[in-house]
Amino acid sequence: METSKTTEPALSTEARTPLDGIAVAIATAGGAGFAPKAPGTMGSLVGVGLFGLITYSGWYSIYWPLLAAILAAGVWSAGHVERIYGHDASKIVIDEVIGQMITIGFVRSSGTSAIAIDVILGFLLFRFFDILKPFPLRRLERLPGGLGVVADDVGAGIYGLIFLIFLKLLIARIA
Repeated sequence: METSKTTEPALSTEARTPLDGIAVAIATAGGAGFAPKAPGTMGSLVGVGLFGLITYSGWYSIYWPLLAAILAAGVWSAGHVERIYGHDASKIVIDEVIGQMITIGFVRSSGTSAIAIDVILGFLLFRFFDILKPFPLRRLERLPGGLGVVADDVGAGIYGLIFLIFLKLLIARIA
């Protein structure tokens, strides 16, 4: 849950470097983490936006390699930004971007309305698992640095993906 995240800055603004600025830009998903309410949800919406940008531009072939690059940058930046904002600060939302992109990464349908329904369902499933943190996701938060920040959301993304596939198969069987 986001309520357990730190909000107090750990590093004064005077001590920040250009590398800190890059890390903050990545970890906050371009500033989405600075949203005054529900920054995690805003991070998830960035993930949905990236999904839409990549799939509708016809570049779906780069989706998973790009997600791997975002994952690597996310682990680095989350670990780096913890020095600035504190452990797993609510401003760090790159983990939600990654988890959301995992959940909806295989959404491929023939109609635009079917894709929209799958993306909305995937969004809701990811947020559900990200907030609930079923076993063993809460334990993953204990991993050191940025890995601990990102790992539980990767797990929530995988749970969301599995349930999304299950629901799609169930609906297809019923229909």
